[in-house]
Amino acid sequence: MRARKRFGQHFLEPAWADKLVAAIAPQPHQTFLEIGPGRGAITRLLVARAARVVAVEIDRDLAAALRLALPRVEAHTADILATDPGTLALPPGTRVAGNLPYNISSPILFHLLDAQARTGLFADATLMLQREVADRLAAGPGTRDYGLLSVFAALGARVTRVLTLPPGAFRPAPAVSSAVVRLAFLASDERPLVPESFARVVRALFTQRRKTAANGLRRLAGPAASDLLAAAGLDGRRRPETFSVEELLMLALAFERRPPAAG
Repeated sequence: MRARKRFGQHFLEPAWADKLVAAIAPQPHQTFLEIGPGRGAITRLLVARAARVVAVEIDRDLAAALRLALPRVEAHTADILATDPGTLALPPGTRVAGNLPYNISSPILFHLLDAQARTGLFADATLMLQREVADRLAAGPGTRDYGLLSVFAALGARVTRVLTLPPGAFRPAPAVSSAVVRLAFLASDERPLVPESFARVVRALFTQRRKTAANGLRRLAGPAASDLLAAAGLDGRRRPETFSVEELLMLALAFERRPPAAG
């Protein structure tokens, strides 16, 4: 089947699928959720090694072909962004794999991180991404690529690089290089306590990342922005990308503890 541009499809060549699945190292007792199985290059290898493979594929023709070729695979025709993994009857410790469509890889990552924070279902996720997205996912404070994706990933997972792939690893070849990253999800007792306002505070800062933190926070906190930063022990003259996750957590806590506005 031809790749469909509207779904951002680039199918992985078999030799590279072998390398990816070798890095994943599936075990006979494990369950996998595969996002975007496409023609099944990864799926075939997973189903031969794992106990169960649940696949979510938006392209109904590819999903139908997968059901015929690999009857053991539970292939769902659905948009992963509209799918709650908690409805797929996945056991705790499920592993995630996927060659993510480049045009929606960041939304899928946020969706996966949110699902993990709510359900704690997943042990890890090994994902193929555009290299620039992988750079953002793994970036640390003070670097050019550090941003919202880096922060939310660091809250719930340890991120490591697995492979780098050239455009020729896919058909059709994309115009960019790709990378495989693994998110090893933190156990519930390893995750920090996240204030309810954390997402609002972080988004307010990073949507204006060229401004100082005091200016970036002003839209959310008004004139109290500098006082909140001081209460968290942070210098408001710093730029948002210099703040560690721990510092951002302190700032969100200070925001929640702020006194109510007069009147």
